[in-house]
Amino acid sequence: MKYLLTLVLASCAFIGSSQVQPILEAPPRRIDLLKIDGRNAVKSVLHAYSGPARWKKKEWLIAGGVALGTYGLFLLDEEANPFFTKQHDDIPGTVQDLAFYFGKPQYNYGLTAAVYGVGLLTKNEKIRKTGVLLIASATTAGLIQSVSKTVVGRARPSTGVGNSDFDFFNGTPDYHSFPSGHAILAFTTAHALARSVHNPWLKVGIYSLGAVTPVSRLWTNAHWLSDIGLSLAISIISVDSVYNYLHASGDYDHQPRISWRLQAGPSSVGLVGTF
Repeated sequence: MKYLLTLVLASCAFIGSSQVQPILEAPPRRIDLLKIDGRNAVKSVLHAYSGPARWKKKEWLIAGGVALGTYGLFLLDEEANPFFTKQHDDIPGTVQDLAFYFGKPQYNYGLTAAVYGVGLLTKNEKIRKTGVLLIASATTAGLIQSVSKTVVGRARPSTGVGNSDFDFFNGTPDYHSFPSGHAILAFTTAHALARSVHNPWLKVGIYSLGAVTPVSRLWTNAHWLSDIGLSLAISIISVDSVYNYLHASGDYDHQPRISWRLQAGPSSVGLVGTF
C-alpha cells in the first residue's frame, strides 16, 4: 500500500505540470544530449550576432544609451584613473588573487567546462542549459572583444599617453585597452550564472564576485573606466541574447522526467516513480 500511496502522491504532484514519459522509453544518451547542446551553442552565438537585424526601436534606443554612456565615462577617464590606482595597495591580497583568477581565461573556462560536464554526466537539464549558456555567451562576447581591441587600438592608461590615444590595428598589448577581455569574461560568467538561479541573495553574491575582476582592471592601471563600462554592457547583451535563444529553443526547461518500475516485496507490490 505504501508504494501505491507514493504513486498517487507523485501523480497528484506532477499531473498537469509535467509530461510523464512512457514507461518503456529509454533515457537519452549522453552523446545525443551533447549533440543537442552543441547545436544550440552554435545557433545561439549566430543568433546573438544577427540580433541587430531584428532590433526594434527599443533595442536601438538601448544601443544608443550604451554608446552615450560609454562617451560619458570617456569624459571621466582621466579623473577616475588616479582615484582607482591609489586604492591598489589597500586591496587585500585574497581579493586581488580572486580578481586575477576569475578573469583569467584558463581558470574561467575550467569553471565553465566543469559546470557543463556535471550537467552532462548527471543528465541534469538545468545544469546543462547553464553550461551551454556559459559557453555560448563567453564565445559571443569573447570574439567581440578580441576583434574590437585589435581594431580600435586604444592605449592602456599604463602607457601614460592619455585616454584619447588610438592606433588602429595595433597588435601590441599596450594598445589593447578597449574593451577589457578580463572584465568581459568575468562578468559574462557572473551574469550567466545569476540568470540561472532564483535566490536573490545568491544572485547578489554572484554579481559581487563578477564585479571584482572588472574593478581590479582599474586599480591595476590596465584599463580606463570607459573600457570597463562598455565591457559590462557587452557581457549583459551577449548573455541575454543567448539566454533568450535557449529559452525559446524548446530543448530545455522540461518538467522532471519520471521513470516507473514495478517493485514487489514480501507483503506489498506496486509501482515506484523515480525522478
